[in-house]
Amino acid sequence: MADTVETTMPPQAPASGEAAPVILQVLPELVTGGVERGTVDIAGAIVQAGGRSLVASEGGRMAGELQRVGAEHITLPLATKSPFAIRRNARRLAEVIRANGVDIVHARSRAPAWSALFASRRTGAHFVTTFHGTYNLGPPFKKLYNSVMTRGERVIAISQFIADHMVKTYKTDPAKIRVIYRGVDMDIFDPQKVPAVRVIQLANQWRLPDGIPVVLLPARLTRWKGQTLLIEALARLRDGNIRCLLVGDDQGRTKYRRALERLVHRRNLDSVVHIVGECSDMPAAYKLADVVVSASTDPEAFGRVMVEAQAMGKPVIGAAHGASSELILPDRTGWLFEPGNVEQLAGALSSALSLDTGAREQLSNAAIANVQARFSKTRMCHDTLNLYREILAPGAAASA
Repeated sequence: MADTVETTMPPQAPASGEAAPVILQVLPELVTGGVERGTVDIAGAIVQAGGRSLVASEGGRMAGELQRVGAEHITLPLATKSPFAIRRNARRLAEVIRANGVDIVHARSRAPAWSALFASRRTGAHFVTTFHGTYNLGPPFKKLYNSVMTRGERVIAISQFIADHMVKTYKTDPAKIRVIYRGVDMDIFDPQKVPAVRVIQLANQWRLPDGIPVVLLPARLTRWKGQTLLIEALARLRDGNIRCLLVGDDQGRTKYRRALERLVHRRNLDSVVHIVGECSDMPAAYKLADVVVSASTDPEAFGRVMVEAQAMGKPVIGAAHGASSELILPDRTGWLFEPGNVEQLAGALSSALSLDTGAREQLSNAAIANVQARFSKTRMCHDTLNLYREILAPGAAASA
């Protein structure tokens, strides 16, 4: 695989005499998360490429970032799932589309996608969706509700796993699916740009002794993220000379947190496993880790942690389902284990923690190159802008 760097694919401005496209992205809110971060990143890329970038949502703390990248925010009550509100929002979005000459509406969540679909049909704007997860199926109407994310003229899948899921579950035409991985900002997740003082501050905050290997599992505290699986694997290692950090907010799941604490105590791992809560400096957290684990018991639609950790040059261990096998290069950038298999996870931990200096450096270089080539923010923006150009090209087929 040829290595690429962040600067190899600059945004392309419209050709001379070509009208700058107007792109409207719609989502419920601009709080925090992968969907919101991707929206802001694409908004900035549209502006850099010479287009006009609009985002409609209920707002949130990330709305200010849109202004910094030159995009415009339109406040609409798009988080509601009420059928009547969805219809009202369709009328509001149609007004926005007409008033601003919007060329493409890009929907990133189900409720606003229904409004955007209706508005696009009324106005003739192109309609694009990004399918971000498998979504629960539940009652029969739920599958119909979810299906709006497959109704774009082009549908972005955030992994091949998601693309295959759409074809199997929703019978989506593969010809209109484009796999565009989520992108990591290589200026933020760069081991050379994280000063030692930030790492030392975290180590002191978490009371980590010098020279002891660190296992990191970054994920909100919820059962399917596999914290209990990792605790059981650590018990198999019987090594008290390591530290395991469970980084993530319990989001009110105090019963689960207490259950984890009891399990740690029963396995005699009180000095090994620490539940440290949310972290505001994940690049520094990755840098102090010796190995990063994603132990999810349900398939990950993408797996941001596995990519961010590799960008920081760290070995990664992931459950072999969902998108994990697309992200990790086995025995080159990390290890895959059978989902739910404690023994295999323990074996992978042992392999990662026993790497000598030369092997660790080789793996680090391969991991960084893997992210640069396939999972950078620049790659994601480049591929998304190309998809917009494909749709706007004369004679492009429309089949929402």
